[in-house]
Amino acid sequence: MKGFFSWFNSKTKIKRYILLILIGICLTCFAIATIIETNILKPEDIIKITSAFVVGFLAIVLGFIFMQRRVLEILIEANNTTTVKGRNANLNIKGLIFNKTMYNEGPKVVVIGGGNGLNTVIRGLKKYTNNITAIVTMSEEKPETAISPYGEMKDSIIALSDKEDLMGELLNWEFDNKRLRGLNFGDIYLTAMNEIYSNPAEGIRMSTEILNITGIVIPATLDDIKICAELEDGTVVEGKDKIPQVAYDKITKIKRVYISPSNCQPAPGVLEEIKNADAIIIGPGSLYTNVLPSLLVKNISTAIKESSALKIYITNIMTEPGQTDNYSISDHLEALFNHVGKDIIDYCISDTGEIMPEFVRKYNKEGQDLVLQDIDKATKKGIKVIHRSLSKIENDYIRHDPDLIAAAIMELICNDLKYRDKESTPKYILANSILEDELKREKKESKKIRKQRQKIEKAKQKGKIRKSKFNAKYHERIESIQTTVEKKNENQKLYKKMEKLDK
Repeated sequence: MKGFFSWFNSKTKIKRYILLILIGICLTCFAIATIIETNILKPEDIIKITSAFVVGFLAIVLGFIFMQRRVLEILIEANNTTTVKGRNANLNIKGLIFNKTMYNEGPKVVVIGGGNGLNTVIRGLKKYTNNITAIVTMSEEKPETAISPYGEMKDSIIALSDKEDLMGELLNWEFDNKRLRGLNFGDIYLTAMNEIYSNPAEGIRMSTEILNITGIVIPATLDDIKICAELEDGTVVEGKDKIPQVAYDKITKIKRVYISPSNCQPAPGVLEEIKNADAIIIGPGSLYTNVLPSLLVKNISTAIKESSALKIYITNIMTEPGQTDNYSISDHLEALFNHVGKDIIDYCISDTGEIMPEFVRKYNKEGQDLVLQDIDKATKKGIKVIHRSLSKIENDYIRHDPDLIAAAIMELICNDLKYRDKESTPKYILANSILEDELKREKKESKKIRKQRQKIEKAKQKGKIRKSKFNAKYHERIESIQTTVEKKNENQKLYKKMEKLDK
């Protein structure tokens, strides 16, 4: 009974819809009773009865619709408070409706690429949906032992795990036993699964299911491939790791990349996942050695173009020596279009580039710089460019923030579902509810930052706090970093206004 009465808690917001249904029933009953009791119906009586019946019937229908929608939202909130770290339970109804499989109704998102970029994206998206498919570029190097390399696959499995630290320790564990020395548990496990199932792709799929991760990880192709590049000076380089080094040493740019053999087949399930996706995410990551090779596998780029999914490309924050030296957003898009055609994406999400110069200079020493934000030139290519704050500083390195990048993606997905009148579908309700929760959390954090800043300013004015030499010198730069969240919220409001104008 305690669980039953919890439905009438003010936090559930159910009572208002029950009241609306009761009002509808009363109006409908009043209309019917009036017809039965009245012998002669005057025109004004007919209008009164009809109005009461129509309003009552609509109130009943709308009450049930809104109540059903609120029940779904409560289910999502209950899932969020028990599955996502750092969230407190808002509703005491876990026992009634908690069901993690609700996340299986979330948007179907396919992420294509490799390396840290792909793993950052899926790490953020797993908060919103279980329907994540990571299509990974397989490593081309084969070791001397019989164990095949699964580095990219293992990293993606770890990123999709609820307990990343434990999963990472398990899959990357190297044995001390003399007989097993030099071997890695993750490689042994994945190789064993491939031998159990005759189909290697099925073996990898079942591996992720047994490990109970969010979503699935599949390779772009199971064929042995070699990534090759033709440089602008005519040099041909074979080997994924050799390409950037040779291009950097020769001080020349990459003209094009290709895979050998060119007719390699996509792994089983890849084309089906692309076809059924609600959104396809390409990048971020090494453009020529991680992103493009997956798209060059036979029929993958064609399947993306033919898919009705929302297609999004995420640019890198920094350039890469030997690959994208002095590249801008438009240069990334141009390279993408030259290899696989212009219809491959609808949107491009890029970072604002508002990073303290001290961190950028560290990259400058290694031949890297911020990707130039030539948005006007990029939009002329027919692509809508979304400018967002996506970066964070982690251990003095500039990285994409998983939460910010996932929020930007899910906002586009929700807007697309709205445009297609799918606001009542579980995938929209799920994604939108979590997105609103994330935006509220970010607003609270920005308010805390503002309050702390105000306290410091007041203390400075009273002379309680003396400015350090560093603060005096870099005060404006520090403030620009602190206001990143506020600027992001402002950009989101502007984007929503633009979307309404487009419609």
